[in-house]
Amino acid sequence: MAKVLIVEDNPTNMKLTCLLLVTAQHTVLTASDAETGLTIARTDLPDLILMDIQLPGMNGLAATVLLKQDPVTAAIPIIALTALAMKEDQEKSKAAGCDAYISKPLRYQELYSTIDAILAKTTHGNGNNHSEAS
Repeated sequence: MAKVLIVEDNPTNMKLTCLLLVTAQHTVLTASDAETGLTIARTDLPDLILMDIQLPGMNGLAATVLLKQDPVTAAIPIIALTALAMKEDQEKSKAAGCDAYISKPLRYQELYSTIDAILAKTTHGNGNNHSEAS
């Protein structure tokens, strides 16, 4: 399956998300703040990043912008996770470069289907983890 980086500062949310991903047989990397997440993304090059938007220090959208500007990490799909489920928040996450948006509390069916859809896009075609714009 995929190597997934979770960037989440809430220990309960991190534990739940890890459990859901491990159950789906993904390899999980974790970071509790954006700065650590950036470092892990650049060194371990995960197949996918689950990015909490509200993080201490640098927020998840700022981290997403940095990842999408870096040629090393630009092709890694990022799913925004947030408890702020307003339309403007979804638009902000898309503008920052997020490939999808999931509101909390997480529903495992939505999480799995979103991850599967994004991974299917990135593994088809030329096989170099670049997805085509739809």
